Amino acid sequence: MKNRLLLAAIAAATVAIGVTLFVGAQALPGTLLRWLAIALIAAYATSRRSLTGWILVGLLAGAELGHDAPAVAAKLQVLGTIFLRLIRVIIAPLLFAVLVVGIAGHPDLKKVGRLGIKSLVYFEVVSTIAMLIGLAAINLSRAGEGVRLPSTAASQPLNLSPHTASQLITDIFPENIAKSVAEGQVLQIVVFSILFAMALALVPEPKRRPMLAFAESLSEVMFKFTNLVMYVAPIGVFGAVAYTVGHMGLAVLLPLLKLLATMYIALVFFIVFVLVPILLLARIPLKAFVRVAAEPITLGFATASSEATLPIAMEKLEAFGVPRQIVAFVLPTGYSFNMDGASLYQSLALIFVAQAAGMHLSFGQQTVMILTLLLSSKGTAGVARASFLIVFAAATSFHLPMEPLFLLFAIDQLMDMGRTAVTVLGNCVACVVIARWEHELPATVPAAQQVSV
Repeated sequence: MKNRLLLAAIAAATVAIGVTLFVGAQALPGTLLRWLAIALIAAYATSRRSLTGWILVGLLAGAELGHDAPAVAAKLQVLGTIFLRLIRVIIAPLLFAVLVVGIAGHPDLKKVGRLGIKSLVYFEVVSTIAMLIGLAAINLSRAGEGVRLPSTAASQPLNLSPHTASQLITDIFPENIAKSVAEGQVLQIVVFSILFAMALALVPEPKRRPMLAFAESLSEVMFKFTNLVMYVAPIGVFGAVAYTVGHMGLAVLLPLLKLLATMYIALVFFIVFVLVPILLLARIPLKAFVRVAAEPITLGFATASSEATLPIAMEKLEAFGVPRQIVAFVLPTGYSFNMDGASLYQSLALIFVAQAAGMHLSFGQQTVMILTLLLSSKGTAGVARASFLIVFAAATSFHLPMEPLFLLFAIDQLMDMGRTAVTVLGNCVACVVIARWEHELPATVPAAQQVSV
């Protein structure tokens, strides 16, 4: 039944596209066929109980309504606004909780000493390179310039000061954490959370445990809160896209294809020119490593969940010859601090939003944005739609318009698959490289023949 619904939806969509091309987008037969295709996709999403499918339905139905009835679509902005508020209220407690748990919850980082320092240095260098590649890619493709925002959205004041080094440094540090939360100053919230977590890690265990338990509980609650909000995401996307298309026309969706192409090309570039040279420098046999990493990467791409790949990745890497203590430390820590694919996406997506706002950013302004992303993205690996939430938080902090963010969210699943696969690959690379760095990986890899694919 599910396959029949999918085939029927594909057939209806194909016919609808053909009719639209030949008789025009305004013709009644084409309109009816497009709505039929959307209804069949909705039925398929219902049969699969797929949130991603319903988000796609929200995108398509919103775009169609915005095209067919712009006046009606203009009244649906309230749906997107409600969803935006629900997302915004998550950010501060979520960042605080995951950063405190991620830092203070790993007191063994001090004890493992050399391994911890090497791992964190590697994570920061490689994830920063990934972020810079995303930044370069979006500046070259300029995909966001194709988005034409309504004048009311594009004319909102943008918070991209400071312009001087002293102001930049000063504004990183909060003077009042409640004020920082109220004003959406993400970088200040992150700095406060990091300092709080470092202080908590120095407190004796009896005093640290209650506060850490509170942070762990808060993080779990916020994960569930995020999941609840995601259930209304299709409605929010429907309202936001309907309003946006009603104001700007269907041409607003075309830059998304360019953005998708930009991201996937940048991911391939990162793999070929960063991860592969790192493997070669560490004298890791590429063919054997590819056989090891293929299954976790494929699973990550299919599920868009790096956590789902953790057990199989640990098993494969141990079979490859990486000692268990290194795998057990590097891989879970890497999923919090070495999110290469997510880092690349975040810089690319945030500058896309800025380009859509018609901004011409200086190097200093882009540096502030990247610094915000670099700090705020740590520890969020277990959060649903974590990368989008980080981009949303940074965009809110800089007072960027929300319309491009809804467009990003509509295709987030397609982007999430690619960035998750690269994050999994990056952490597998980190494990074998750090094992080689520690002289604990065999010179020859006997596991190459033992690993099944």
